[in-house]
Formats: sequence, structure tokens, C-alpha cells
Amino acid sequence: MATTTSIRIDQALYTQAKVDAAAEHRTIAGQVEFWAKVGRAALDNPDLPVSFVADSLASLSEPRAHATPFVPRRHAK
Repeated sequence: MATTTSIRIDQALYTQAKVDAAAEHRTIAGQVEFWAKVGRAALDNPDLPVSFVADSLASLSEPRAHATPFVPRRHAK
């Protein structure tokens, strides 16, 4: 089980996290964690678009059973 720590955040940020969490089917804490991971990864990879970083991290959290297998295009003959 993961340990937790309480932190204080601005009410406007909390409210936005609550809205986004509901839309993304996450808890409020999960939404804030996701934002923190996206921010950290974006800072670590400034050459990548933030949307790419966010989509990549979101895809990593999806169950493997829901993944679409990669099928390469066949070479034209």
C-alpha cells in the first residue's frame, strides 16, 4: 500500500483538479499526481510537446487488456 502525505494547494487548483478528475475517471489526488508526473516529464524532456508527454503517460496507466496491438502496414508489392 502506498503511503500518503497531505499538502495544501490553492482552492482554484483543487477545483480544477476535481473537474478534470471526474472527466478522466480519476480521483482528485490521482489527477494532481498525473499533473505532477506530466510536469516532471515535460521539464525532463523540453523537446517534446506537453500533449505528447501527457498522452504517453496516460497510455502507460491503461490496462494492457484494453491495448490495441500494433500491426505494421504491409509493404506494397
